[in-house]
Amino acid sequence: METDLSNMQSNSRSKRWPGAGFCVRRRDGVFRWCCWWVALLLVAGCGLKEETARPPAAPPVLAPPVISGEAALAGVREFVELGPKDSGTSGAEQAAQYIFRQLQTRGVTAEIQEFQDSTPDGELTFRNVLGRIPGGAGPIVLLGAHYDTKIGIDGFVGANDSGSGVGLLLELARAFATAEPLPLELRFAFFDGEECRVRYGPNDGFHGSRYLAERMAADGSLSNVTAMIVLDMVGDAHLTVTIPRNSTPWLVSRVFAAARAEDARQHFLLYPYPISDDHEAFFRRGVPAVDLIDFEFGSRPGANDYWHTAADSMDKLSARSLDIVGRVVARMIVDLAATPAPGK
Repeated sequence: METDLSNMQSNSRSKRWPGAGFCVRRRDGVFRWCCWWVALLLVAGCGLKEETARPPAAPPVLAPPVISGEAALAGVREFVELGPKDSGTSGAEQAAQYIFRQLQTRGVTAEIQEFQDSTPDGELTFRNVLGRIPGGAGPIVLLGAHYDTKIGIDGFVGANDSGSGVGLLLELARAFATAEPLPLELRFAFFDGEECRVRYGPNDGFHGSRYLAERMAADGSLSNVTAMIVLDMVGDAHLTVTIPRNSTPWLVSRVFAAARAEDARQHFLLYPYPISDDHEAFFRRGVPAVDLIDFEFGSRPGANDYWHTAADSMDKLSARSLDIVGRVVARMIVDLAATPAPGK
């Protein structure tokens, strides 16, 4: 299946133009005529032979910044200790302010995007937290994770869902903010309202990602997004990232290539079904998107029985898993900076 995905990518080949040939001698007049034109070209500085022999420029070699799984795990723990973060509550507002301050501390330009939206419980206030690391005149890579927690579950702290995505995204922001600038712009989106209150639908769940996609479409920046990568439930100590079918094939291939380069390919596989997540609001608008989610978060291989239960706690997470996913994402970013996406 991985091979099939790779074949879906466009294979651009550099074109080599044949060199120009000159008449050397046929008759004396022709010879003098040819020599005159050769001299004229040389005086003009055309340098035709040199130009045609010049090989195409190789893409720049970029090294990904160092990611610390330990720092990411410490960030998850600190975020979880804030308490419940149900959308529309003071806990969610406190979480948004916390993320905003953490981005600023890391040297990342940050803002809180506040908006109202209807829900089964009436109109609520939501807050996305956005970060930006400017680059060259290249495209935008958008990284996303949700920070709200599921309502109505006794003892639920959301260490993996949503803490792991927040902790790792903050660590990626730190690493790239202190690294050499890239020829692209990095944006970070911490989404509010990912969890539904009753049942996922047009007015229940994915409020933050839908709103951001709408705003970026309205201001024209959405068309500049070359990749949208969501991190969700990525801290499980028994890491199995299950990439859903509703992800962009060439971007999935980039995930696998980065995972192989980081000697972590065994932790990433294709999930046989679509998964609804924050990437969908962008994917449906034609933005290349991939969802990095471990949907086998449970007590045995293949099970997901810790999800949305009180068992989603810090003891189920590991710094090693956060380090693996962080390194793969960091490598993907520098790869996207060096090698344009298909059609870009």
